[in-house]
Amino acid sequence: MEEVLSLTKPLQGDGRKPATPERQAVLFYQAMATKKRFQSEALQYTYDKYITGDPERAASYEQEVINVEVAKLIHDLRTKAGLSQREFAKRVGTTASVICRLEDADYEGHSLSMLKRIAAALERRVEIRFVPITPGRVPRTASGRTAAGAYPPPRHSRT
Repeated sequence: MEEVLSLTKPLQGDGRKPATPERQAVLFYQAMATKKRFQSEALQYTYDKYITGDPERAASYEQEVINVEVAKLIHDLRTKAGLSQREFAKRVGTTASVICRLEDADYEGHSLSMLKRIAAALERRVEIRFVPITPGRVPRTASGRTAAGAYPPPRHSRT
């Protein structure tokens, strides 16, 4: 089974404002313009009350979803390999505290170089894809889930 880290292509500014990362996130979520759907009524209510209609909060929420997915992916890879954080750190060439931080959902400093080191330690590779942003399309996280947490219907491959 392959785990894939999928990142979206940054959007350009609209000519009036510079395309800062924050602005790119706002543009991205304005382009999405779809309402999030959760299986839990409580989650849906909370999202609708505090995030819907606020592009900056939506962008912040989506960034946190990505942080959680990357941390979970690293944790899942390590545990599937049957390694403790200390053993994994030794293979990666770092300390157990760094591995602990990387597996923390609140950590925002995941770097491509560290992800490559992690992949190499587990005889894997990092795959990054740039996909077009289509209005009405729900962004997928690293594990293939939608940001709302549900698995999307399977994609049909082109032959």
